[in-house]
Amino acid sequence: MDEASAFSFDMSYCGSPPTLDTLLGRWNLDPLLLLAFAVLAIAVALGLRRATRRQQAGFAGAWLISAVLFISPICALTVALFSARVGHHVVLTMIVAPLLAWALPPAWAKRVPMLPALIVSTAALWLWHAPDFYTAAFGHPAVYWAMQLSLLASFTALWMALLRDPRPLGAGLGALSSAMQMGMLGALLVFAPRALYVPHLGTTMAFGFSPSEDQQLAGLIMWVPANLPLLVLALWRLLEAVLPRREALD
Repeated sequence: MDEASAFSFDMSYCGSPPTLDTLLGRWNLDPLLLLAFAVLAIAVALGLRRATRRQQAGFAGAWLISAVLFISPICALTVALFSARVGHHVVLTMIVAPLLAWALPPAWAKRVPMLPALIVSTAALWLWHAPDFYTAAFGHPAVYWAMQLSLLASFTALWMALLRDPRPLGAGLGALSSAMQMGMLGALLVFAPRALYVPHLGTTMAFGFSPSEDQQLAGLIMWVPANLPLLVLALWRLLEAVLPRREALD
């Protein structure tokens, strides 16, 4: 029996792998998840009554995008395709996390040093995309949520430091460092000699991809679009560091 046929999805949080025919009906209606989103919406609405419009918009956007990621058929698609799960992680870390960082009180950023935030977010990204740890997330819902929440929390902390650090040069270099390591992981996935992720060895053909093609697509997603927000931020903060010097010379 090969690895693909022997792998069990019995404890996979998002269920068994869908096919093209069944995907649109695979909404995640987990009562605990729906309750959590409802409670979070009420708590945030009450807590943000006196917040700025920026904070309200940031939390609303983060809540809405997260709901789409975890409730819609995207959740099921991530069981079948590695590229879908990588895309899921990219949206979580490169869109939801900066929205939360932008919405949280600026004073919180003073408690988040740049270097530890960069180290922890990098470690979380590489850890959860190491084949063994990635596979473990299919073995129990608790491990799945440990993956999702650790990625979200660590990158929210990183984005808080990148956006709020009073030293623009350090923030720009931090964003550039994060982009480089993410691009390196993406390149490793693109050029890996074989498919590395056991859960997807027997699930991708239903969507027209071989496991290797699915992995290469995932690597390209992480290599290019995932890097764009970090590169834009790096450019902004580095220009912010340079322009005052130019004004001083004038």
